[in-house]
Amino acid sequence: MSTLNQFLFGIYPYIALTVFFAGSLLRFDRDQYTWKSDSSQLLKAGQLRWGSNLFHVGILGIFFGHAVGLPTPLVVWHALGLTPTAKQLLAVIAGGAAGALCLVGLILLIHRRLTEPRIRVNSRPMDMVVLLLLLAQLLLGLFSIVVSLQHLDGEEMVKLMTWVQHILTFRGDAAGYVADVSLVFRLHLLLGMTIFLVFPFSRLVHVWSGFAAVGYLVRAYQLVRSR
Repeated sequence: MSTLNQFLFGIYPYIALTVFFAGSLLRFDRDQYTWKSDSSQLLKAGQLRWGSNLFHVGILGIFFGHAVGLPTPLVVWHALGLTPTAKQLLAVIAGGAAGALCLVGLILLIHRRLTEPRIRVNSRPMDMVVLLLLLAQLLLGLFSIVVSLQHLDGEEMVKLMTWVQHILTFRGDAAGYVADVSLVFRLHLLLGMTIFLVFPFSRLVHVWSGFAAVGYLVRAYQLVRSR
């Protein structure tokens, strides 16, 4: 189990991140025609407005919550006056709300894709794989809230934060910090890394374009003159 734990949480993260970055770059360089969200709005608007909006609001809340909450050292949270218990409660409340919104939106999108014949015919197998992976990840994340409420001392949360920080700083002892955390957290980590792994091979690559669109806020004005 020690060797397996080291591979899953000490080596697999770097495999997933390498494929994530290198695969995205190669796809953008070699296959830009497929670099799109493949919106099905023209086939049927229907549930898309509610499903898409709820999903995107929820997933952005989850993303930024994880992106800020996990890599930030504990000393910074202490300086802000947040104890591990307070931070865990904040994560449970904010993460639970964002997760619930995201789950409702995702269920609407999955239902729409499975029940509308034209959308189903135009769906690729990877489209459903990604949706089901996201659904499983959301359910694991929401279930982890139940586990977190059983120990509000924040001990396991600190272990997860330390694991992320050690992975990002290329320290070889990262896997040891999650060896004894609850199974639901380890499954959540593994599935999250797997989503990074399949990212370049799916329509998820359009996420890069979404973040790149921020560049439009600072780009030079386009001058249009009449003849």
